[in-house]
Amino acid sequence: MELTNHDWQALWLTIQLATTTTVMLIMMSLPLAWKLAGWQSPFKILVETIITLPLILPPTVIGYYLLLAFSPHYFVGHWYSVLFNQQLAFSFEGILIASLIYSLPFALKPLQAAFEQQGAALSESAALLGFSPWQTIIHILLPNIRPALLGAATLTFAHTVGEFGVILMIGGNISGETQVASIALFDHVENLEYGAANSLALILLLFSCTIVLLSQWLSQKQIRTITNAPPC
Repeated sequence: MELTNHDWQALWLTIQLATTTTVMLIMMSLPLAWKLAGWQSPFKILVETIITLPLILPPTVIGYYLLLAFSPHYFVGHWYSVLFNQQLAFSFEGILIASLIYSLPFALKPLQAAFEQQGAALSESAALLGFSPWQTIIHILLPNIRPALLGAATLTFAHTVGEFGVILMIGGNISGETQVASIALFDHVENLEYGAANSLALILLLFSCTIVLLSQWLSQKQIRTITNAPPC
């Protein structure tokens, strides 16, 4: 069975959501990971626990509380509806915010581990030379954590592509607006349309394998470049 226009819309929406989520989370996670890596405070454990919760909590639990928060009866949802004259729940913006929250640890944890591995010496040396925090991250630290950065981006993208529970809770199943590929696949299986389900599942499988293989290839290439670099 061939894919319908709704299936292609779901695939395109999935790519849009995963790309936007990945770009935004990498940009937000870089300074946050750098700060957490060098932060010495009793509150660090609490912050890291909150950030790590999406890895442990069932997606429906996160989706339920976000759905309440996005409701017009609560502050966030009410503020958004007044400001933009539309509701946050059951919209692309709603599933985007949910994806940012749910995929945050997949982007943050690899970057934080990479910054911690670098140690404080590089940052301290850069500060003595007059580099600002952003200059230190971009010009000093980023070149040394490219494999981790690539891994964080791949994990975030792949996780968003495969997300189901949180998206369904927040966005429902609105074709062309909130229906991503995983939900479209579920619809086909529920309606016993196994031909279309198999086609859609195969596309997602090949797409995910391609992303992972490309990430592995680029990571190995980066490692070889660093290893073969001439000494200063």
